[in-house]
Amino acid sequence: GVKGWVSFEKTIRYIKENYPDQFIIADAKRGDIGNTSEMYARSFFDELNIDSVTVAPYMGEDSVKPFLQHTGKWAIVLGLTSNKGANDFELQQTGDGLLYEKVLQTVSKWGTPDNLMFVIGATQADEFINIRKLTPDHFYLVPGVGAQGGSLKEISEKAMNKDCGILVNASRAIIYASEGKDFAEKARKVALQYQQEMSTYL
Repeated sequence: GVKGWVSFEKTIRYIKENYPDQFIIADAKRGDIGNTSEMYARSFFDELNIDSVTVAPYMGEDSVKPFLQHTGKWAIVLGLTSNKGANDFELQQTGDGLLYEKVLQTVSKWGTPDNLMFVIGATQADEFINIRKLTPDHFYLVPGVGAQGGSLKEISEKAMNKDCGILVNASRAIIYASEGKDFAEKARKVALQYQQEMSTYL
């Protein structure tokens, strides 16, 4: 509720003031008719000054375009997700390939690699080679490493491009590192392990 939004805004302000170079992603999965999407985009980009927002593409171009019209900001569009429900729609065959392939090919024409990324789940590692062929220059936000079983090594081998091209997200493994008073220490340890592993692949 309201308390959550207040905490969210305070957290963003803290990061901006203390770590101004950090790239902030609002994993909000927005996407509605054009006018509503524009209000969402203004809320996140103008009012909260967040760098990027995750967006659901299934209502079409007018639901995504407003997020691509803010200079210096990014839309991160759902491409192929880590959850089991990805099989319900994203991995279904259409007349010309899998549905997620159609989404990547179509949405990539709405923006550029400078304002558009895609969410590609780490548990879909077998698809990364094909995905990189469809969108060779775009960055991917890659959730699903750790608790959901995604392999950082496998993703790095199959998805990285000359610019690295991936933003790997590890959440649950860090958030639930401990339920005790040693949480900060344990969370830091897990985060460092991921950071060090990522460094070896870079």
